Amino acid sequence: STRVSDLSLSNTTMSRYDLVIYGASGFTGQYVIEFLHKAAVEHNLSWAVAGRDEGRLKAALARAGAVVAADLSRVATIICDSSDTSSLLAMASQAKVVLNCVGPYRFYGEPVVEACVEAGSHHVDISGEPQYLEKMQLKYHQKAVENGVYVVGACGFDSIPADLGQICVRDAMKGDVNSVETYLRVIVPDLPGATINFATWQSAIYGFAHAKELGKTRKQLYPERMPSSKPKLLPRGSLHYSNIVNTWCMPFMGSDKSVMTRTQRSFYHDKGQRPTQLACYAQFQSIISCFMLMLVGLVFGILANYSWGRTLLEKFPGIFSFGFISKSGVPKEKADNTNFEMTLIGEGWNHRIEDEKTAGKPNRKVTTVVKGKNIGYGATCECIVQSALVILQEMDKMPNAGGVYAPGYAFAETTLIQRLTERDVTFTTVVQDM
Repeated sequence: STRVSDLSLSNTTMSRYDLVIYGASGFTGQYVIEFLHKAAVEHNLSWAVAGRDEGRLKAALARAGAVVAADLSRVATIICDSSDTSSLLAMASQAKVVLNCVGPYRFYGEPVVEACVEAGSHHVDISGEPQYLEKMQLKYHQKAVENGVYVVGACGFDSIPADLGQICVRDAMKGDVNSVETYLRVIVPDLPGATINFATWQSAIYGFAHAKELGKTRKQLYPERMPSSKPKLLPRGSLHYSNIVNTWCMPFMGSDKSVMTRTQRSFYHDKGQRPTQLACYAQFQSIISCFMLMLVGLVFGILANYSWGRTLLEKFPGIFSFGFISKSGVPKEKADNTNFEMTLIGEGWNHRIEDEKTAGKPNRKVTTVVKGKNIGYGATCECIVQSALVILQEMDKMPNAGGVYAPGYAFAETTLIQRLTERDVTFTTVVQDM
């Protein structure tokens, strides 16, 4: 293993590993190893794992090795800690791309981004925390451009399906997209145990508690409003039955909308393109499950505002989430069979709108369906690994020469959608002229 003191590697990219997983022994990181190994064999890449504890890294490699039937004991381990800046810098200096799997990113993310930008290493993560993602863009975009580094957050289930899904809609529209609505359906098997891991719950607690700060960050990031597009996309209400997907729906509280909006912002500010209006919804099996979520949301919303309330939520996740969350994670069999289907409905025109006054009604409807298996430890791992590969192999198709971007904008011109579709995170698109 490499420690800071014996770091004799020069800073050139020649001696760097192609890919380094930071946090490889964590809940998600240990599964990313399996996917990265397969990609490394396929593309003949060098890779390493990084984290605080060499013993745990070796154990994670052994576990993944047993799954993929390969001896991973010779994979290099890099010891570093998010509280020790010089160790992070040493880790980033040895990587062409860092896959950061250590959340909640609100607490541990920024030092890793800073080290990567400083050391000239690209950075991808699986964060679904808007405040962290937008703060990284605000603080490091300029420096990342200067250093030729790509920092692309939200490269997991949050928010590749939604953000690359809107790129599919945009490509098939062949003109301006007036609106995109997303509908997320999560299919959970009827098996005992938690459905969502603890780090996600923690991220939600602190995201909610600091929601007011997000507004300030946004004002600094985007001082001017985007022009409004017509016809106006009307909100469908907080609880409604949707004839589009034939289920009860509520607004989706995840990071998708904020990530998709950043992609829209980039198309508007950097390429002068007409902004698309966005709305994101979650589907529910029954109206009872909607009411259960409202109840959890109500209690959660009150408690997350107070430090004693946050302590309670963190100490007893099972009680406050009706058993959906557990500190011991999601049982393997349950995780393996927890799948998703996201439907994106786009309306727009088959040509660019030159003059808003003569635009008329949209004349084309595009439906993209994104499907994936094992949200937390399957689809998410495939998404981050393929995102890292694209940065490694298709940098000429990415925007500018570096910068902090949302995945939709970063990967719009690349083959990421195609790569994922070949690997069980499928994007299918149907076009209807209206």
